[in-house]
Amino acid sequence: MTDILDKALAAARDAAGAAAEIIQHYWRAGVDVIVKGDDTPVTVADREAEMAIRAILAKALPEAGIYGEEYGADDTSREYLWLVDPLDGTKSFVRRTPFFSTQIALMHRGELVLGVSSAPVYGERMWAVRGRGAFLDGDPVRVASTATMREASISTGNVKTLTTDARWDALGAMIRDSNRIRGYGDFCHYHLLARGGLDLVIESDLNILDIAALAVIVREAGGVFTDLDGAAPGLDTRSVLAGTPAIHAEALARFTGVTIAR
Repeated sequence: MTDILDKALAAARDAAGAAAEIIQHYWRAGVDVIVKGDDTPVTVADREAEMAIRAILAKALPEAGIYGEEYGADDTSREYLWLVDPLDGTKSFVRRTPFFSTQIALMHRGELVLGVSSAPVYGERMWAVRGRGAFLDGDPVRVASTATMREASISTGNVKTLTTDARWDALGAMIRDSNRIRGYGDFCHYHLLARGGLDLVIESDLNILDIAALAVIVREAGGVFTDLDGAAPGLDTRSVLAGTPAIHAEALARFTGVTIAR
């Protein structure tokens, strides 16, 4: 499997680079926006970037399936499955803010084993392979050693669903007990977490393509990455609780210790 992961990492980084060229072209030139059936925007940059990524990944690892944001899944039952969001943060892209990225992850028999997170306009690329550590532009990164909530920096992303049940009160209590609260969102707060700039990330409304690569990166940087119920990320994941080991454990206890309305 080592040879496969070496080949896969090289391909994922090449694919991220190809996507970056397309995205940066349209960042400069501008694009028309189409609203999809789920009321989310899509652009030619999303679609061209995914096609470029698919071509590189399929050539490097033809035995793997590919599940992409724009063109769906060809076969999710294969031993290896690529998870691709070519332009995560399209709303930011079309509003001219740099909080968007390309997310490429590889799953092996249901377990996430590789991730590349590329934010070309923001100026960062992170990657990780299971058991090998996490890297920012080639330099190893590690989560902070923060151990108490009063020292913790918390960042939230999409939390609409969280506002509808008792976990909202639990989040409010954590914010009151924390050192500071931010809302970096998208790839950015996961990058900050992996390199020690934040201690806890909370989101309640997303899908696996948004965070698959970031889950590998945070874990390989020494963090803990689950959903809000403490489950490992999988194809059906819709929320995230990620943090330093101590802060994640305390946050999970607070969230699961309340009665959640269903």
